[in-house]
Amino acid sequence: MHNKLLLASVGAIALSGSAALAAEPLPPPPPPPFTWTGPYVGGQIGYAWAANGSFNDFGFDPRSRIFFTDVFGATPNGVLGGAHVGAQYQFDWLVLGIEGSVDGTSLTATDSVTFPVAFRGGTLSAQISSDIQGSIRGKIGVAWDRLLIYGTGGVAFGGFTSDFTLSAPGFTPTPIFASFNTSSTRTGWTAGGGLQYAVTNNWWVFAEYRFSDFGTLRENLFGLSLPANAFLNGSRRLEQNDVQVGFSYRFELLPPPPPVVAKY
Repeated sequence: MHNKLLLASVGAIALSGSAALAAEPLPPPPPPPFTWTGPYVGGQIGYAWAANGSFNDFGFDPRSRIFFTDVFGATPNGVLGGAHVGAQYQFDWLVLGIEGSVDGTSLTATDSVTFPVAFRGGTLSAQISSDIQGSIRGKIGVAWDRLLIYGTGGVAFGGFTSDFTLSAPGFTPTPIFASFNTSSTRTGWTAGGGLQYAVTNNWWVFAEYRFSDFGTLRENLFGLSLPANAFLNGSRRLEQNDVQVGFSYRFELLPPPPPVVAKY
């Protein structure tokens, strides 16, 4: 009889211990390791300035019968900002990616020159501006956990507008008051580098510098507005530096695994 009571007590204790163990929740799984892999979108703002701000003109004045050339121009500069979209893939410490960006800009510069002899001391004024720019670039970087240092380069495009006026009130027999306007989209290249720092698993901030070259803008100015046999040509090298800061949001490629629920 005593043996039966002892066995029953041991069984009850074992069952109550098993029930207590089954009722205890399992510890949560560790968070997934951080990765730069995934598509992302974001915004940026910065400052840009021309690497070569000079405007070159070359012409012929039939009245004084001279060929002339001059160099003038201020450095175009201004604010730019916009949005970007891209994707990255991380291989151990190496990160490869591709990114496209579009920026609105306020880049502009205005200057003028007065010819000593040509067009009887006429004055040529020029203004160049850029309203929109963009790029499609590859990226390659080295990651130290949440810090990424990268280089970037690819194709750049930009919209440029030029306004010119020629004022020569002393030109005879008819004074010259002419204006010329042109707009064009230029394609070139861009290259630079920067760094990204992940504030959370999905958000990062970045700073970036790039140099862009849109080629040389050449124009035959005024055309038929000039006297017979006169001409005036202009050219400007479109090279640009820009520094930008911004933020990006990375989308998860796969949803996180569901939480483990303890069964009773």
